[in-house]
Amino acid sequence: MIRARVITCSDAASRGEREDRSGPAVRDLLLANGCEVDAIIVVPDEVDAIATAIENATAGGIRLVVTTGGTGIAARDVTPEATLRVCERVIPGFGETMRRTAPMAALSRAQAATRGPALVVNLPGSVRGATENLEAVLPLIPHALQLLEGNTQHA
Repeated sequence: MIRARVITCSDAASRGEREDRSGPAVRDLLLANGCEVDAIIVVPDEVDAIATAIENATAGGIRLVVTTGGTGIAARDVTPEATLRVCERVIPGFGETMRRTAPMAALSRAQAATRGPALVVNLPGSVRGATENLEAVLPLIPHALQLLEGNTQHA
């Protein structure tokens, strides 16, 4: 079973001014697809806070970190930058696949990257954008995690 954590990146949700709806939607989709989700963490749209949340998750043995929010082009959208600060390699195909989900997705900087044996997937902040993007890459995640743990055997 894949151990996962959801990190919602939102100034308003972190201050309690807005309900986090995308984090629970992402958690529910992960659970429905056989993942074990240990927590939904809500952090402000700040590079340090997001990077620390990713580091904490992977240090605790989480193999799949899914962020929601902060992938757009607004000034406070810094999730990709925070992810790159603590990850080693970007997986371009994940972002390309997610951006094919809808016309407005062309404005998204959603991506995936690796941190040791963990996979970090950045999703948009809207419920619809987050779930559609995650559904687009869900089939890739188990194999990506196998590769990250060193299982490079081909069938």
